[in-house]
Amino acid sequence: MWILMAVIAAAIGYLLGSINSAIISVRLLKHEDVRQFGSGNAGLTNTMRCFGKGCGFLTLFGDLTKGVLAVFLSQFIAYHLIGETADLYFFGAMAGIFAIVGHVFPLYYHFKGGKGVLVGVSLFLVLDWRVFCILMCIFGIILLCSKIVSLSSIIATACCPLITFLMQFFLSGGQWTLPWILIHVLQTVIMATVIIASHHENISRLRNGTERKIGQKKAAPEDEADAE
Repeated sequence: MWILMAVIAAAIGYLLGSINSAIISVRLLKHEDVRQFGSGNAGLTNTMRCFGKGCGFLTLFGDLTKGVLAVFLSQFIAYHLIGETADLYFFGAMAGIFAIVGHVFPLYYHFKGGKGVLVGVSLFLVLDWRVFCILMCIFGIILLCSKIVSLSSIIATACCPLITFLMQFFLSGGQWTLPWILIHVLQTVIMATVIIASHHENISRLRNGTERKIGQKKAAPEDEADAE
């Protein structure tokens, strides 16, 4: 039953994650394909940059909602399918992993999507709101200091497994044993790896010192690279 539920959670996460809010919002409001503009990335940054706040808000809302919904639905089904013994965190995180994969490689859009940051953040609204708050603080501090969205996203994402481990280890109240905590952390490592890997262009630009800062004038369209 656990294996069946894991497959269900993965399917829910991937199918919901494949719904790209940037593509949908731009098509609804502007009748255009966001992938044909700016950096070509179907994410929040490129949507805001090319089509303004209206499309940006719908993209933000949609990406946050689909992550939350994927986790909630998986946990809801797991509770009713398995019962009180179900590890809701495990099944929610399983859905979260595949929601991120679906966002980056969407089934409905020829496997070309965004970078998964918003979806990844939204998962912890359901999984652990404390981790969500800490990650947002890290993101905000790095962004304030560097003015670089991609760097802030990458660092916050990289911190996620450690924060997850500390939260569950010290604040679980004996609810979880160490092996289960490590399984949960491994799930978070997978999430972080997918998101960071999707930022490979940004990482190259950060190394070269050419990544754009907030408010910095772009040099050329082909030099653009979004954090989401």
